[in-house]
Amino acid sequence: MERLERDDRRAGEVLRQNGAVLSTGEELAYLTFPSLEETGIAEHLITTRTGGVSRGEFSAMNVGLSRGDREEDVRENFRRVGEVMGCALEDMVLARQTHTTNIRHVTAQDRGKGIVRPFDYQDVDGLITDEPGLVLVTTFADCVPLLFVDPVRRAVGSAHSGWRGTAGRMGEHMVRAMGDAFGSRPEDLLAAIGPSICQECYEVSDDVAREFADADRGTESLRRELSDSGRFRTGENGEPPKVLTPGKRPGKYQLDLWLANYLILRQAGIPGEKIAVTDICTCHNSACLFSHRASGGRRGAMGVFLGLRRMRQKDDLS
Repeated sequence: MERLERDDRRAGEVLRQNGAVLSTGEELAYLTFPSLEETGIAEHLITTRTGGVSRGEFSAMNVGLSRGDREEDVRENFRRVGEVMGCALEDMVLARQTHTTNIRHVTAQDRGKGIVRPFDYQDVDGLITDEPGLVLVTTFADCVPLLFVDPVRRAVGSAHSGWRGTAGRMGEHMVRAMGDAFGSRPEDLLAAIGPSICQECYEVSDDVAREFADADRGTESLRRELSDSGRFRTGENGEPPKVLTPGKRPGKYQLDLWLANYLILRQAGIPGEKIAVTDICTCHNSACLFSHRASGGRRGAMGVFLGLRRMRQKDDLS
């Protein structure tokens, strides 16, 4: 398991992780996926704990407005993200996450909702848009960030997928929603599975395990591909990786949300080579990433910020 160990990185320093890059700017450190950046149409970043002004258990780059942190500190943290991305708070649109698979098609009428304007929607864990200049914001602290870019139809999507969202196949819902709204084809999409809790750290009880009892069924060929590629850990005796394995204690299980979401995206039609999967565990790295489990719930939240680039003049004329 790779670690994001140092919190004293110099400005401009870059650390390459599996599938992601950690960059350190003047005010914050953040993660990006080169595969999404290379499309040329999207810009994004995933915050870490480094670079904000929040204090105590929220230290320092908390972007969770509902965690009990000082609102003025959280807004300053958002402003710092905006400086890096070249956008204002008014350009951002926040999800209203409640562990659903509900998705909102975001338009210019939604600008600023959840940050400078009140929400007028409930229970939204996924956001999609094809309007340049809007920045979709979803937040995390162990749950899985899912990012999508369609370079053909020029559309993006961001989703929050904890165990409930994953059991409900949030990734598949996002692929379908982008197809319905923009005509996106699964084979054109690029996707990324971001930092979240790893299987080693994620012990679940029987009620959660039952939701994933059939997750490995019918996916052996896909999981065998992963064994050969080295992208996921193999089981004992070289067996393909499994979504659910016996836990360290009786009646407990270890759940692999990275693998579960990868399989869902593959089954939804996204080619394996177009899915980036990081191996950065929030729980292992709770000093520099927020982790609900590691902190016992006393924590802030990281954010995924994803938007379409505004077209330059030469793009307008092409």
